[in-house]
Amino acid sequence: MAKRQRRTKVEMEAAKKHKAALEYDPQKHDAEIILQAEIEKTEGKVSLGLGDTVEKITEATGIKKVVKTLFGDDCGCDDRKQKLNKWFRYVECLTEEEYNTLGKYQKTNTLSIKDQDTLLKIYNRVFNKKETMSSCTQCWKERMSDLRKVYNEYEKENK
Repeated sequence: MAKRQRRTKVEMEAAKKHKAALEYDPQKHDAEIILQAEIEKTEGKVSLGLGDTVEKITEATGIKKVVKTLFGDDCGCDDRKQKLNKWFRYVECLTEEEYNTLGKYQKTNTLSIKDQDTLLKIYNRVFNKKETMSSCTQCWKERMSDLRKVYNEYEKENK
């Protein structure tokens, strides 16, 4: 029996390249590159809710372009995105400091300007908003209600 010779490093590299060339499918390769580029384009955008996530997926897969071609620019995608973002918002986690701060305000109904400023910073960060200071009582009731819901979720987990 003849003894099999070991391949040199150069021969092994050439064999790998030959195998890769045989398996190469230009259409599949190009599609993968395009999809990866589309995904990378959308990665920098922050998703505020489910609507943004759906938009990223439809952009990356090309569905959005097809729908816009078939139905025009006013295909309802933007309205649907806004509704989904409103219904299914992403909420950031509270820091320990924010949690402790919110704990102080759970039983109070009066807020000083300083309190409002502190709570507004927490609210904007947690809910990915850009709300500004306001003396609107209804606005503050809604904000405090949202913050209390988040705080209460933490309370449930800690029990």
